[in-house]
Amino acid sequence: MMSQRTHDDLRVQLQRLDGRGYKAYKALRGVYAFPDFTLILDHIQGDPFAAPTAVRVIVPRDVAGFPEALWAHPSRRVGAEHFLAEQFGGWARRLSRPRGTGHSGQIRMAPVGQQMLLRTAVRLSAQGVEARFTVGLPAAGRRILAREAIALLLEDVPRVVRQSLRYAALDTEALWTYARVAEDADALREQLTARGLVAFLADGSLLPRRSGVDDRPLLEGVRLQSPPSLRVTLRAPHAGEIPGLGIPEGVTLIVGGGFHGKSTLLRALAYGVYNHKPGDGRERVVSHPDTVVIRAEDGRYIAGVDISAFIGTLPGGRTTTFFSTENASGSTSQAANIMEALEAGARVLLIDEDTAATNFMIRDRRMQALIHKDKEPITPFIDRVRQLYTERGVSTVLVIGGSGDYLDVADTVILMDEYRPYDVTARAREVAAQFPTGRLPEAEGPIPQPRRVPDPKSLNPYKGRKLVVKPLGRRELQWGLQRIDLSAVGPLVEVGQLRALGLALVYARQRYMDGQRSWAEILAQVMEDIAREGLEVLGVRAYPEGDLSAFTPWLLSAALNRLRTLRIVPPEQLTTGPRESASA
Repeated sequence: MMSQRTHDDLRVQLQRLDGRGYKAYKALRGVYAFPDFTLILDHIQGDPFAAPTAVRVIVPRDVAGFPEALWAHPSRRVGAEHFLAEQFGGWARRLSRPRGTGHSGQIRMAPVGQQMLLRTAVRLSAQGVEARFTVGLPAAGRRILAREAIALLLEDVPRVVRQSLRYAALDTEALWTYARVAEDADALREQLTARGLVAFLADGSLLPRRSGVDDRPLLEGVRLQSPPSLRVTLRAPHAGEIPGLGIPEGVTLIVGGGFHGKSTLLRALAYGVYNHKPGDGRERVVSHPDTVVIRAEDGRYIAGVDISAFIGTLPGGRTTTFFSTENASGSTSQAANIMEALEAGARVLLIDEDTAATNFMIRDRRMQALIHKDKEPITPFIDRVRQLYTERGVSTVLVIGGSGDYLDVADTVILMDEYRPYDVTARAREVAAQFPTGRLPEAEGPIPQPRRVPDPKSLNPYKGRKLVVKPLGRRELQWGLQRIDLSAVGPLVEVGQLRALGLALVYARQRYMDGQRSWAEILAQVMEDIAREGLEVLGVRAYPEGDLSAFTPWLLSAALNRLRTLRIVPPEQLTTGPRESASA
């Protein structure tokens, strides 16, 4: 239990440490009362080049002044917290400056992007507002610079706090805009299923991005205008009635010439599982929360997946009902991605033919005549896509530019022409009737219901006795001795999601993996715990985590499935009986 001291005590203690070795900073760990907030030094770095010092500030409700209507509603609270994180991060960047060696003088909060996610960096509540961030304690070499540390902790940090975490100091109109935009987006998303839609894109939305690595809007891009036949009107609590493009359930094709916006539309649907900040252009673009991007992923690891619906018996009599490989092909990886998505509860699949395996997507009549089905183990996706919807209720949206055979299985066809959508469903049916392909359907039997049971012994997040969960850039995660490559998985939008995914795997392993529970059961339980208790339930540090961001079930499933030590318990080894939490 850390004892509480005052800000004056902190000043005096820093003066006494001047010139001493850097590790003497450890004595600062504790709680300090400032006139208008509390400063908590949770973890002190041991070296100026080490991970910076973990800090929290708590501004009490009567000082913070945020109205209950802002933080009591969950959607508004997430939008408001995003705004506060932006404000805190902006002030921290302004006031951070080099104050010695290494990280000396830095004030940093986990960065936020265009998406408004539940995070642990800033939390609004009935108690006030809490912010979690890091500072670099100043040093010359490895000697403490007390004067610089006093300026950092007793001048710069308080100024950041007072400018960004008090209602009276903020642009409250902008703050409320963030809160209302988040609430409206959640309300729109909640209406999709009742309206028979998988996604909605409001008229006037700006979908193009500045580049593949810059998620900000392309301001000169064409704004969306829905075709009358696909226009629907949804209602938001603040924006009122909103007309826009409704993507129906079933099988939808997005067609058009190259560079006319097909992939841009599909990308917007992929990112529609998240809410977007004001000014992003996609504030009123929402997708079903269980929407998953599917692509081929050559070389990926696969463990115990039943891909027999798409890949039959392989040469040599190798079965695919319990398929594993260290180095998947394009077709086997795409088949596994679909089955893993179904296991994780996917309701909508998004596929762009540019990132799909051609032989997995289609086998035309000429190829059917040349290569008899007895010699082709692949059942192409075209022959399962309708079955996914009619039997499993799973819709698919496909970008198709080169395979007109898909016109035969489509419910809706949207043409993108210079970034403007047109409903060409009737014309597509005329074309399909005028030019019959003559291809023969190749699907046989139902699509199996995935049920895989992970072997807890195959998951080890430790290096020796040290738990290691560390993001490596934006797309890779160090997990124990293993690296989990998520470069082909999307949409992954923040580093904070990477660390949260790693901790969620640790949590799942320690709490629920017992060699009998299925991954679907474990996944549902983990997501339920997070929904009930917050991301903090994943924490493993001795102090509150400040660098975690919310993620989708699909991302967590993708992280597990790309862990190259993962083993699945063979079905014949499963037993029935009471299920108990696995030990750590």
